[in-house]
Amino acid sequence: MGSVNKPGPTARSARVEEMRRAEQARERRNRLVVIASSVAVVAALVVGGTFLVTSRSDSDASAADADGKSGDSGHWVTGADGVRTWSGKLSRNHVSKAVAYPMEPPVGGDHNPVWMNCNGDVYTKAVSNMNAVHSLEHGAVWVTYNSDAPDADVKALAAKVRKTPYTLMSPVEDQKDPIMLSAWGKQRTVTGASDPAVDAFLSAYVQGKQTPEPGAACTNGRPE
Repeated sequence: MGSVNKPGPTARSARVEEMRRAEQARERRNRLVVIASSVAVVAALVVGGTFLVTSRSDSDASAADADGKSGDSGHWVTGADGVRTWSGKLSRNHVSKAVAYPMEPPVGGDHNPVWMNCNGDVYTKAVSNMNAVHSLEHGAVWVTYNSDAPDADVKALAAKVRKTPYTLMSPVEDQKDPIMLSAWGKQRTVTGASDPAVDAFLSAYVQGKQTPEPGAACTNGRPE
């Protein structure tokens, strides 16, 4: 019988070397795949982390809005005429939740989408600050008083308000002075209905230059 031809040492070495090169090529490909996958994972984590931080920041901001904080900061600056002007920026967003204003009565800030009727309207009970602030945004002057205000002054002021478009009047028990007048970003205390400062304030700030929305309606709002 004839003998079977077997590969010689040279052929075997060549075959082994070919298999070694193939294995090395596979290892290089696998390393590249692992590296590429790692880069993709890291990139995804970075993007995800950025999104999470941004989302958390947005959520925190939304939560602050949901808590009803107006975000307005500032202080009063009193002029020579006795009128106080709020130094901070007053936001004007329409919100549904209660707002914590930095002053009482408030002179601006986020407010309810519906304004209080302010076409010479006199309210004998406290009104919502959030609705009244919307009236101020429309250029109204808000006359307020507490239980220390003399009845005669309250009646005289009510008569004046009823004759003056873009005004409203209501009790605010927590205010610091018996009688106060407020417009958007403006406020002052008066001594009584006969104080000349009453007419001066009305003349300057009923639809005055401070009005964010001049000419906006003071009727068809919240009646009480």
